[in-house]
Amino acid sequence: MKFLKIYLTSITLLITILGNAQTNYKQLIKDFKKISGNWQGTLTYLDYSSGKPYTMPANIQIQRLAKTNQFTFANIYPNETNANSVDTTIISLDGKYIDNALITSRTQLPNGNIEIITEETGKDGNDNKPAKFKHTYTLGKAIFKKRKDVQFVGETVWINRHEYNYNKKPSK
Repeated sequence: MKFLKIYLTSITLLITILGNAQTNYKQLIKDFKKISGNWQGTLTYLDYSSGKPYTMPANIQIQRLAKTNQFTFANIYPNETNANSVDTTIISLDGKYIDNALITSRTQLPNGNIEIITEETGKDGNDNKPAKFKHTYTLGKAIFKKRKDVQFVGETVWINRHEYNYNKKPSK
């Protein structure tokens, strides 16, 4: 009898966990579908050589790949077209990761926008030093922001590495 009770409790817990993961996945897909389209804005990044921020025009086209968990981000730099690129962002099927970064929070802000924060480790800087990265996505009907902060191993201060700020491009 005790075994049956433990078994049923375990099954119930597993179903709850899987249901929550599926809900998170579905919610993330909805969040990213909302920002599909064309955006105009700027990229501000920290130039490690000079130690100063640099701002330039940046546009982006976001599109979901069919009915998948993948979105393409076509980065367009009007003044530096040789830097144009297309990235594919993948939302994990368990709803825990965006690309390889663990989702640490998803918050609906008072203005209705969604803020998603992820963290991962890697290397950064001119010296290619080990670091922790924090990515902050702000998703809204009229704005999309993506910020990358870096904390080098052994340091306590976060450095704003770059930030994209976009406004929804009006439809023609």
